[in-house]
Amino acid sequence: MLSTLKSYFGYNSFRPQQEEIINHLLNKKDALVLMPTGGGKSICYQIPALMLDGTAIVVSPLISLMKDQVESLQANGIAAVALNSNNTDSENQSIRYDCRMGKIKLLYISPERLILETNALLRDMKISLFAIDEAHCISQWGHDFRPEYTQLGQIRKLFPNIPIVALTATADKTTREDILNQLNLNNPKIFISSFNRPNLSLDVKRGFNEKEKINTIIRFIDDHPRDSGIIYCMTRKATEKVAMKLRKEGIIAGVYHAGLSALERNKIQEDFIKDRIAIICATVAFGMGIDKSNVRWVIHYNLPKSIENFYQEIGRAGRDGLPSDTLLFYSLEDIITLSQFANESGQQSLNIDKLRLMQNYAESHVCRRRILLNYFGENSNCHCGNCDVCKKPPQQFDGTIIVQKAISAIMRTNEKIGVSCTIDILRGTYSTDVVQHQYDKLKTFGAGRDITGRDWRNYMLQMLQMGYYEINYLEDKHIKITPLGKLVLFGKAKANLVVIQKEDSTSKKDKKKNKINSVATHINIPSSLSKEDEILFEKLRELRKKLADEQGYPAYIILSDKILHILATIKPKTIDEFGTINGIGDFKKDKYGATFVALILRHESQ
Repeated sequence: MLSTLKSYFGYNSFRPQQEEIINHLLNKKDALVLMPTGGGKSICYQIPALMLDGTAIVVSPLISLMKDQVESLQANGIAAVALNSNNTDSENQSIRYDCRMGKIKLLYISPERLILETNALLRDMKISLFAIDEAHCISQWGHDFRPEYTQLGQIRKLFPNIPIVALTATADKTTREDILNQLNLNNPKIFISSFNRPNLSLDVKRGFNEKEKINTIIRFIDDHPRDSGIIYCMTRKATEKVAMKLRKEGIIAGVYHAGLSALERNKIQEDFIKDRIAIICATVAFGMGIDKSNVRWVIHYNLPKSIENFYQEIGRAGRDGLPSDTLLFYSLEDIITLSQFANESGQQSLNIDKLRLMQNYAESHVCRRRILLNYFGENSNCHCGNCDVCKKPPQQFDGTIIVQKAISAIMRTNEKIGVSCTIDILRGTYSTDVVQHQYDKLKTFGAGRDITGRDWRNYMLQMLQMGYYEINYLEDKHIKITPLGKLVLFGKAKANLVVIQKEDSTSKKDKKKNKINSVATHINIPSSLSKEDEILFEKLRELRKKLADEQGYPAYIILSDKILHILATIKPKTIDEFGTINGIGDFKKDKYGATFVALILRHESQ
């Protein structure tokens, strides 16, 4: 197993649980594998596929995901193909012939086509194993349910002696049980890896309006020059608006959502994967087909509807293990909109519960990583040191008077207003609603003008979190004061609020220095060696891009960012030294060694 791993993938050791899973499959036993995005799921079935006789059938939901996986395998010298509608009829005919002749080690296929081929191609070829990727798609309780996946239960009946492994990055206990039942797995072993992704920073900003969000994103992008990133938005309209505002600031950003044609979506995804564009503003329709290892950041412009969605989406950053940043914006408007979606959905109770847990994450005053790990059943009492709560623990103050002012304003309107109108009354703003209903005549009009609108939104969010009021979605989203809120209003209970933290004023120079130091800790290079040569790193990146463009591959498939950082630090002078670097297998050593070593030698001689 180790020699196969080193020869094809260039790694000297397995990650936790990989070896055990591989052994289990080599013994022809079924399994369910839960491993976080970037945790090394693919290796778990790719190594057995290379070691066993026959062809491994990999079921994948998206053509783009198949393409990425196949290109990565082919770049390592592995016989892998995808059978799908993107190919011509003659190409698919040739693939079928090669599979029957035993020339292919991994065949990627959609669930629909798999069912079509069960009585044709699959009967005529030697199959080593079945790997069901993105297995949460089979469950109606999962966050990305796809009806076509439900047919996969036939595999066990039709091929009773061939091992099946189901793999997913995110599945709670209910979803896991449903996957096992739907696939009819035979006495499967469940492998659950650590969901901890310590290389991802976790940051939440709440109560920001649209302008503040855009300004924050612009500063964020300035701190990540040339880095690839994704901005997730709740709606198609928001993706267009955010991209337009970024372009006005000279920042090139693409747009991806289901309203575009398939041709447009494929082009923007291809441009992103091949580093022709660095930033994408997208709905959640974008992402499952992205196996890009060098995404350095993910921003959520709006609150996701569940922790599963959130965890999978932030997992698209830092797949290579290098430091990457995530930022989540969270507002009252998000809660109102998503709550309405949940109430109108077919699984009202489930979706409301999932949203509430996501809301709890965003509002938490304890380590955010701890919440994520506990959600996926990995009990933890850690303080990670790499989330906003750990870096700046929140402080509380007696906010009773602030809460009383807000509740009083709401009560004086007979609870006939929403959040925005409440803030207008408190700030003394003569908005249309205020003037029309003569709320400017209320005693509380202007009672909170000493607090900014942004801070009022933050405090109103905290008040909702603490149960001082509820929102009636059936009555035009009007606020209703709870018994607990009335206790505060009448002075029978105190209300503690969290101090609003202002933006970090750390200079870009300090941030860049911290980023470089952080990279050094993730590439496992002894401190006795010299530090990374940043100029050489950029030269290596340019060479990688040139080689990738010549072959039609994404750059990260040639060599990952992590490998480039190691090359820029170690500076190998021979092809053999180049081949000893973790992540460079024999095929890439022979194919690229001379070219990269020549560049390093030229750089050193200058």
